[in-house]
Amino acid sequence: MRRPSARLLATLFTIFAIFVLAQPASSAPKNETPKQPTATGTGGAVATVDQDASRVGMQVLKNDGNAVDAAVATAAALGVTEPYSCGIGGGGFMVVYDAGNGSVSTIDSRETAPEAFQPDSFIDPATGQPIPFEERVTSGLGVGVPGTIRGWELALNEYGSGSKPLSELLQPSIQLANGGFTVDQTYRQQTLENIERFSNFTSTRETFLKKGKAPAVGSTFRNRDLAATYSRIADGGDAAFYSGRTTRAIVDAVQNPPVAADADRNVRPGLMTTQDLADYKSIERAPTSISYRGLDVYGMGPPSSGGSTVGEALNILEGYQMATLDRDDALHYYLEASRYSFADRGAYLGDPGYVFYVPLKGLLSDGFAAERRSLITETAAQSPVAPGDPYPYDGGSGSVSMKASTAVEGPSTTHLTVSDKWGNVVSYTFTIEQTGGSAITVPGYGFILNNELTDFEATPGLANSPDGGKRPRSSMSPTIVMRGEHPIVAVGSPGGSTIITTVLQVLVNHLDFGMTLPQAIAEPRASQRNTATTSAEPAFLNTPEVVPLQSEHRQSFTSTPEIGAATGIAFLPGGTVQAAAEPARRGGGSALVENPAP
Repeated sequence: MRRPSARLLATLFTIFAIFVLAQPASSAPKNETPKQPTATGTGGAVATVDQDASRVGMQVLKNDGNAVDAAVATAAALGVTEPYSCGIGGGGFMVVYDAGNGSVSTIDSRETAPEAFQPDSFIDPATGQPIPFEERVTSGLGVGVPGTIRGWELALNEYGSGSKPLSELLQPSIQLANGGFTVDQTYRQQTLENIERFSNFTSTRETFLKKGKAPAVGSTFRNRDLAATYSRIADGGDAAFYSGRTTRAIVDAVQNPPVAADADRNVRPGLMTTQDLADYKSIERAPTSISYRGLDVYGMGPPSSGGSTVGEALNILEGYQMATLDRDDALHYYLEASRYSFADRGAYLGDPGYVFYVPLKGLLSDGFAAERRSLITETAAQSPVAPGDPYPYDGGSGSVSMKASTAVEGPSTTHLTVSDKWGNVVSYTFTIEQTGGSAITVPGYGFILNNELTDFEATPGLANSPDGGKRPRSSMSPTIVMRGEHPIVAVGSPGGSTIITTVLQVLVNHLDFGMTLPQAIAEPRASQRNTATTSAEPAFLNTPEVVPLQSEHRQSFTSTPEIGAATGIAFLPGGTVQAAAEPARRGGGSALVENPAP
């Protein structure tokens, strides 16, 4: 990555920079810019769901950190303020544009199944049937080997050399966890939604509940156990997490969940060992890439299904003049392209280290997109539609799976988007899966463990069935769009499988419908995932296009309160950047730029 040329000047200001960086985000001066979902200006930019986290990222950028440095520091802060959505007990996917060499690459820090995990580990031996989903969710059995810390280290080693060390980047979050942050309505509501599960574990009660209750809005929440954990990682790097006392504490929590004496839940123990943690590796992978109306769209490849499914849907939509169609017709094609792409996602996507053949080239080919497009008519198809056959477009052969996917992804997760003054860009989605993860807090360490293995199919024999060491399929879709070597927009979202449709719809809104990025993010959403009805927000159902979508195109809708919580950055002419977050969803997000426009 490009670095500041004035190394001597940077060295002279090291002490000052560390002092400023280490200030807790919660102690920001009262006259700082209030929380806002859109910011336009020059220099670096940050967009997240949380103001404290965005401020931490901006501190790093102002202290000459690059986009990866800021992304890591921001992610650590989100682990403090958004502990039910992300944190060091989980994993994620990062897409990075390196302005120094004009390349895009990705980092896979997805959780893995323990080596002892078997294809039938989610089958109850007493009944021969899959263990009920709710039992898989709140259990040690659903916990995957966390990858977040190894992902941060890999990103900093590859793209942060000569800039900020992890030990420095964790300081603001240590201060934030010790000093506390102000509880908002979203945090309280997420606690209330999980209070029964949280009450079942002694460590989670002690860490996240106040005398058995959710913390009040406006109160200060501190997590000194997490601050101490971050401090150990700052001192010892990833080894302080993947070996020694932290590893033993994680494994003990998985194998012997700290279930409260008054809990009435059957909590199954997990299979993770200290060796599983010691062996964990994050992986640098090639991004998915398609051309869309003269732009290059880069995303995350397998084991994520995000890049391939967004890419396939865009390839299908490229056959329509979306910008000039009547809006109801364009939305109909958007829904149908998503429907057919999701059918293919369910059939073929899985961990490429375990699936014999993921036909990614075929799935992303123009020929396969044309074949799928030919099935789309003026009326909605009846779901589930069958997957297509991408093998002829991939240069290989294989059998077409006709079995529909039954895996369920939680609607949680978080996404951050960062750029710096040298032109580097990071789009990073990370998670602990369900809101509240497994609900198991590592006793004395302040973080919740993921329940990521519930993203596997429960039954053996499918592309996304479990296996020892395997990474479950994900829908995370961090995306960067380029024109040549110049970024146009970076975006991503939480939301389980609706991540894919959220990112797709934001891109269509921005690239085809001509909306600004803030408009594209704020626009009401609908999510079609090869299901009989399309999930849609109430605001979408109140748009005038819904009447012809229902009457002429035969689309069916089911109302859902909220879909996704996107953040992104648009790169405008003249070196201007526009950071954008949600104005309302999930309580609204926070966008900052280094040098705001007047």
